[in-house]
Amino acid sequence: MFKTIKNDLPASIVVFFVALPLCLGIALASGAPLFSGLIAGIVGGIVVGAISGSKIGVSGPAAGLAAIVLTAITDLGSFENFLVAVVLGGVFQLILGALRAGVIGYYFPSSVIKGMLTGIGIIIIIKQIPFFFGYDKSAGSFSLDNINMGSTLVGIIGIAILLLWSQVLTKKAKIFQLIQGPLVAVVVGIIFYVVTQGNELLGIEAKQLVSVPVPEDLDSFLGQFTFPNFEVITQGSVWLTAFTIAIVASLETLLCVEATDKLDPHKNVTPTNRELFAQGAGNILSGLVGGLPVTQVIVRSSANIQSGGRSKMSAVMHGFFLLISIILIPTLLNKIPLSVLAAVLFIVGFKLANPKTFISMYKLGNKQFIPFMATVLPMVITGDLLLGIGLGLAVGIAVILYKSYQNSHFLHIEDKSNGQNTIKMTLAEEVTFFNKGAILKELDSLPENSYLELDVRKTRYLDNDIIEILEDFALKAKERNINIKLYSERGAVENPESFIEFFKLDYKTA
Repeated sequence: MFKTIKNDLPASIVVFFVALPLCLGIALASGAPLFSGLIAGIVGGIVVGAISGSKIGVSGPAAGLAAIVLTAITDLGSFENFLVAVVLGGVFQLILGALRAGVIGYYFPSSVIKGMLTGIGIIIIIKQIPFFFGYDKSAGSFSLDNINMGSTLVGIIGIAILLLWSQVLTKKAKIFQLIQGPLVAVVVGIIFYVVTQGNELLGIEAKQLVSVPVPEDLDSFLGQFTFPNFEVITQGSVWLTAFTIAIVASLETLLCVEATDKLDPHKNVTPTNRELFAQGAGNILSGLVGGLPVTQVIVRSSANIQSGGRSKMSAVMHGFFLLISIILIPTLLNKIPLSVLAAVLFIVGFKLANPKTFISMYKLGNKQFIPFMATVLPMVITGDLLLGIGLGLAVGIAVILYKSYQNSHFLHIEDKSNGQNTIKMTLAEEVTFFNKGAILKELDSLPENSYLELDVRKTRYLDNDIIEILEDFALKAKERNINIKLYSERGAVENPESFIEFFKLDYKTA
């Protein structure tokens, strides 16, 4: 893990600055103590990060659980009672991991995963607009009269620094790769706040700054921790809440794992059952010390990937940065303008919801574009992650059932052990995203230094998800010295450079 520290350290700093306001904001939206969000961020980084098999995934409190947490705290009577459900939810996740339920994530189509990422990106941008402009919600409608000029100016400066850093400076010298743009933007934001304090036009108000609890001494710091009230463990409502947390948190985690692996330029594959174990352990500990439920979260994970994170050390270090900062420098953190952090999140959101994604999904045809939009629109309109995913999946299944039928015998392997390390794999007439998990498992199990003969001459429909799996496998095959020979109606091709380009010709009307 330490071999990639030069990549992981700067990435962890970026994730830290992204995670800090999210931990506080999610706690606020959940109706929980602000400190509980920070605890969940620390546990998600250090504990889950250390146990997880994901190299670039980051865990912490999730916005998708905020509504459930808010309702549960009220229904169960207190935050202490709710913490019991968090601990039990973690135990349920350990059981799900033991039952190997992690395979569920493979049965969500690529179009829905990309729709989820795009929807989250749009939501991030929309939600950060008030913070970027220093908008005072208590002043009424959004207008030029109730925005803060100082917040707006430092936000614009922040975006300018981020773009200059990523598009120009990082290509000029290595020093600009080690010192990340978001860190510079935050430092400039703090200096701007200090210099303009008291200025009538450019001064930034306290409510437009990060707000971390500041303990006066060790006793007041320890006093911020809340512990579960296990006297209510026999109540049915506690167990029902625990089961709900376990299911929703596990589903969000598995979907984020699938999405994160797709974003990963190095195409690492996260062991999903181990991830459920890691999340379960994290939720047990978080609940025991007064933290919110944790899941793997796409915003922090994508920020990690975009910043060059290579191993789990970036996630672990961001957790330590959260812990150290709230102990040693909470006063300094409280001088960071929220508009600077909004600028960082604008960039993250734009990369997730890049307009090019809409164009590429449209070009792939209705089978991909309709489920994609069916996921994006409900998420943006309602802000409900699970609703968007559910509708996208339902539409995706409906489109598949409408235009094609399922062939139960989709995969056949011959001569797997004939002594020559030659493996023949024949795909059936119809291969859809339902078959993704099985095909991925077979490809990953191929031995090194082998020869794969892939026959698609009988295949009339090959889902885009399967083509993407083959595209990713081609990269892994080079590292494992696996040669590929592709048989199609157009003839045989040795080690095709791009499966996506190759199948565009064969399946353009599929």
